[in-house]
Amino acid sequence: MTADPFSEILKFTSAQTMVTGGFTAGGLWALRFPAPEKIKFFAVVKGACWIRLEGEAEPVHALTGDVLLLAARRAFILASDLSVPPLDAMAVFSGCKIAQLGDGNDFTHIGGHVLLDQASGRLLADVLPPWIHIKASSPQAAILRWILDQLVREQADGRPGASLATAQLAQLLFIQVLRAHLETSDMMPAGWLRALADPRLAPALRLMHGEPGRDWHLDELARAAAMSRTSFAFHFKQIAGVAPLTYLTQWRMHLAERALREEDMPVAVLARSLGYTSESAFSNAFKRATGNAPKRYRTARQAEPRDAEAQPLSLVS
Repeated sequence: MTADPFSEILKFTSAQTMVTGGFTAGGLWALRFPAPEKIKFFAVVKGACWIRLEGEAEPVHALTGDVLLLAARRAFILASDLSVPPLDAMAVFSGCKIAQLGDGNDFTHIGGHVLLDQASGRLLADVLPPWIHIKASSPQAAILRWILDQLVREQADGRPGASLATAQLAQLLFIQVLRAHLETSDMMPAGWLRALADPRLAPALRLMHGEPGRDWHLDELARAAAMSRTSFAFHFKQIAGVAPLTYLTQWRMHLAERALREEDMPVAVLARSLGYTSESAFSNAFKRATGNAPKRYRTARQAEPRDAEAQPLSLVS
């Protein structure tokens, strides 16, 4: 199969999306949410609301079908009218996943979190903007509307398998939000996320992710991208922020970190699988990247207590 770098990185970060609750509202209302500890998503299923994000000068108006992803640890307010004194969301949602404000007839909200691996999750979290707003009027919103409708139906009907179906739909929602961001954003900083959105670099990225242990040469990667060696090297660094072979080395080191944390593969075997001719060459490269020798890194990481299996979170945790 052809390598899919985007899927590989999402799997590498163990991105797991969970629907954690929501609320309905009617009349005048406002809620203040604390800064989330995890990436948060929420969607307007019915009605409209204002969103004031801490640190942003202007509020945002979200309409039915809009989906937002908040990656920054910032407090925010959701309100029908921002002049209304906000209630503390922690108090409103204490002990329940679904709350009702007023008669609940005007507005419906659904929300959740994206859980990432504590170690490898920074690879994704560090490249996301503070927030992403996908509007219902955008060309990418049709599939999001369908997913939202299915999420609401699964939660309301209680059919067999609803819990698993909800989890899969939430994961698809997160992927579609990221896809829409890649397709529409022209302000992304240089980095791997911007590189994945660049169609000229896609063939070379697929090669490197498909066979990270191969001894790739700049000429081969440039040919795959149908560019000259010089043009390819310049364009890649401009978009990804690093040279092509530096990108490859960084990805190898990410793979090495995961293997050392989760597997018992001998370091020499791991070194060969990632394209290094000797254990010492790999150890030197790994120490330059992480500050630790591979065996010391493995000993330290495997001694750390593993997080308990993720459980459904409260709406505002």
